[in-house]
Amino acid sequence: MARGELRIYLGAAPGVGKTYAALEEARRRAGRGTDVVIGVAETHGRAHTAAMIGDLETVPLRGSELDLDALLRRRPEVAVVDELAHTNAPGSRNAYRRQDVEELLDAGISVLTTVNVQELASLGDVVARITGVEQRETVPDAVVRAAEQVELVDMTPEALRRRVAHGNVYGPGEVDAALANRFRTGNLTALRELALLWLAGKVDEQLGRYRADHGIDATWEARERVVVAIGGGPEGETLIRRAARIAARSRGAELLAVHVTRSDGLAGADPAELARQRVLTESLGGTYHQVAGLDVPRALVEFARGVNATQIVLGVSGRGRRSARAGATTAMLAGSIDVHLVGHERAARGGRRRPMPAALSRRRRIAGFATVLAGLPLLTALLLALPGQPLITGILLFLVVVVGVALIGGLGPALLAAVGGSLLLNWYFTPPYGRFLVAQEQNLLALAIFVIVAVAVSWVVDTAARRTRQAARASAEAQTLATVAGSVLRGERPLMALLDRLRETFALESVALTEDGTTVAEVGRPGLRADRADDVVKADGDLLMLLRGRVLEAADRRIVEAFAAQAAVALRQERLAAEAASVRPLAEANRLRTALLAAVSHDLRTPLASATAAVASLRSSEVAFGEEDRAELLATAGESLDRLGGLVANLLDMSRLQAGALGVAVIEVGAEEVVPRALDDLGPEGRTVAVRVPDDLPLLRADPGLLERVLVNLVGNALRYSPPGRPPMITGSAHGDVVELRVVDHGPGIPAAKRDDVFLPFQRLGDRDNHTGVGLGLALSRGLTEAMGGSLIPDETPGGGLTMIISLPAVSP
Repeated sequence: MARGELRIYLGAAPGVGKTYAALEEARRRAGRGTDVVIGVAETHGRAHTAAMIGDLETVPLRGSELDLDALLRRRPEVAVVDELAHTNAPGSRNAYRRQDVEELLDAGISVLTTVNVQELASLGDVVARITGVEQRETVPDAVVRAAEQVELVDMTPEALRRRVAHGNVYGPGEVDAALANRFRTGNLTALRELALLWLAGKVDEQLGRYRADHGIDATWEARERVVVAIGGGPEGETLIRRAARIAARSRGAELLAVHVTRSDGLAGADPAELARQRVLTESLGGTYHQVAGLDVPRALVEFARGVNATQIVLGVSGRGRRSARAGATTAMLAGSIDVHLVGHERAARGGRRRPMPAALSRRRRIAGFATVLAGLPLLTALLLALPGQPLITGILLFLVVVVGVALIGGLGPALLAAVGGSLLLNWYFTPPYGRFLVAQEQNLLALAIFVIVAVAVSWVVDTAARRTRQAARASAEAQTLATVAGSVLRGERPLMALLDRLRETFALESVALTEDGTTVAEVGRPGLRADRADDVVKADGDLLMLLRGRVLEAADRRIVEAFAAQAAVALRQERLAAEAASVRPLAEANRLRTALLAAVSHDLRTPLASATAAVASLRSSEVAFGEEDRAELLATAGESLDRLGGLVANLLDMSRLQAGALGVAVIEVGAEEVVPRALDDLGPEGRTVAVRVPDDLPLLRADPGLLERVLVNLVGNALRYSPPGRPPMITGSAHGDVVELRVVDHGPGIPAAKRDDVFLPFQRLGDRDNHTGVGLGLALSRGLTEAMGGSLIPDETPGGGLTMIISLPAVSP
C-alpha cells in the first residue's frame, strides 16, 4: 500500500487564511473527482472559512476531537485535518493530532493540514520573546520537514491587521486587544520573516536532495555560501573577518570556516589557535567545520561543492611557490566556484616555517653516535680477523650497522655511520689497501651504491620514526582533548572542571585564570599570582593562565594553549549564563506586565462596559423602563460589578503574593466550616456539588478566608468543565499529619505533560478560552495554598477528569 502524502499550509499568524487555503485545495481536488473528506476544519466562527466547506463530506467529530477510527473506515483519498499541532483530549486514541495524521498517512490517505510558525518546536523560544506569550501546543520540526509539500500562506502585516479590524479573525470584543498586543505590526513582521526563513531552509534541503539524487556536482548559486580555509595559523583571524565581510554583502549568505586536517593522523595546526578561530567564526554568525585529507586543495574543493558554496577564501602565506601552487590548484579544481586569494601582514613579512621536531630523543641520538663509534671499529676488526672475505660481504655487514644505527639514533648518527663505513671499506678492504683510492671501477661503483643506499635507508628510517612520534603525540593530544571535553560537558561549572582537568593531566600544584591581574578562577593551592607562577600561557585578550608545579616542555605547550583557549570560551559562556539569569526575572516581570495589560484591556473592560451600559440606561430619561426591566438592568450591573471586583481582587492578591506582602492568619479550622461557605459563594451552582467530608476529619491549620477563596476558584473551575448530569464532588481525608481536600470533576481533564502549565499566571489550557477571566484562578489558588504552608497538586480522576488535591497540615489530636 502506497503511503499518503502530507501537504502543510504554513502561516505566520492566525487569520492569514491557512484553513481557507486547505479547504480551497480540497474543493479543487473534489472538483477533479478525488474522494475528499473533512476530518477536522476549525473555522473559529469565521463565515468565509465556514462557507468554503460547502457540500464537502464531513466525518462527525468524536466529542471535540477527530474521529480517527471513522475516518480510517471511510478511507478517502484525501482528508482535511486542521491544526497539526493540536493536543488531543485525555482518553483519545493518540495524545497528539500529528499521531492521528501519521496513522492516516500509513493507511494511504493523503492529508491537508495547517501549522502556524509559532507552533514549530525549534522557534518556540524566539516567538515567546517576540510576542511575550509562550506557545503551549507545538509540533516537532522534523514532522513538518518530512511533509511532501509545505506551502506558505502569506499576508502582509497591514493586510492582516485590516482583516482583524474588520472582525474577520476575532469577535468584536477581542479586536482591540488583538491589535494592541499579538497583532502589532512589529510582531507580525517578525513572525512573517521567521516563516519565510524557515521555509527557505526547507527549500534549500529539498534542493540539496535533488542535486544528490541526480548526481549534480556543479554549484547552483541559489544562495551565497562563502567557505574560508583556515590552517590554524595567526593569519586565520584576518581571513575569517574578510570572508565575513564578503558574506555580509549578500542578504541571507552563509559563512563556513573549514580546516583540513591530515588524514594520516599526524599533528598539524595549533589546537589553541583553531579554538580561538572557531569562536570568532561563530561570533560572526558562521559555522566551523573540520575535514580530513592528505591533498588539502582537493579536500577543500570537495567540501565546498558538498555545501554548494559559491566562493572560497584562501590566505596567501609567506612560503612562496608552495603557497602559490596550492592557490592555483584550488582555483583549477574549483571550476565555477569563485576563489579569493587574500593577503595579510604575515605573508608580506614572510612566514617562518615551524621547525621540524626531532624524530628521537636526545638520549637516543647519543646512543646512536656511541653505537657508531663502537660498532664500526669492532666490525672492521672482525673482518680483518677473517681474511679472504669479498668486498660485497663487508659492504652488506656495514649496511646492517648503518640500518641498526638509524633505528637507534636516527638520521644524524646513520649518516655518520654511512660516511665512516665507506671510508673504512675504502681504507682496509679496497685495493690499494691503506690508501683512500680505488683501483678497480667495480669497487668504486659498489662503494657509491653503499653510500647511496645507506643514506636513503637512514632517511627513510628517520622519517618513519619522526612520523610515528608525531602520530603518537597527535593521538595523545586528541585523547586528552576528548577527555577534557567529556569532563567539561558533564560538569555543572565547565570552567572549573576544565582547570581541574588541566591540573590533573599535567600534575600541577595549582592553575589560575586571571584577567587584568585579577583572578577569575582557580584550582589547587590558592593564592597563585603571576610573579609566583612557573609558566604563563595566554588564553585570549587580557586572559592569562598561570601554572605552578613545573615548567612546561615545548611539546606540552600546544595542548596547554588549547586548554587556555577553551577556558576563555568557558568563562565567556558562564558570564553569558549569569547575565541571562539576571535578566530572567526582568523578562518574567515584563511577561506578567504584558499579560496584565492584556487582561485590563479585555477582561476588565467587559464587565465594566456591561455595568456602565446598565447604569446609563437606568439614568436615561428617553426610555421609560418597567419595574421588571429596571430589576434586570440592576441585576446586570450588580453581576458585572461583582465580577469586576473579583477580578481586581485576584489581581491584587497575585501582586501581594509575588511581593511577599499577603497577610496570612493561620488558625485551627474545620473543613466542615469552610466548605459550605465556599459553596454558598458560588450561588445556585454551588448547591449541585456533592460533599463527602467525614465528621471525624481532623482540624487543619489554614487561613479560613484564603482557604475559602481557594475552594471557590477550584470548584468554579470544576463546574465550568463538568459535563451535564455529573457535578463535581468535594471529599476530605486524613493521611498522617496532613489533611487532603479533593475537588473532583469528570470533565475533559488535563494531559499529564501540561498539568503544571495551568498554574502559570495569565494562562489557560490551550489559550483558546478568552471569555472566562484573566487566567489567574489556579495560579492564585496554588499561591494561597502554599502561603498557608500547604500544597495544591493536580491528578487524574479515575474514568476521566481532573482532581485538585489541597494538602494542609493537620492539627494533632
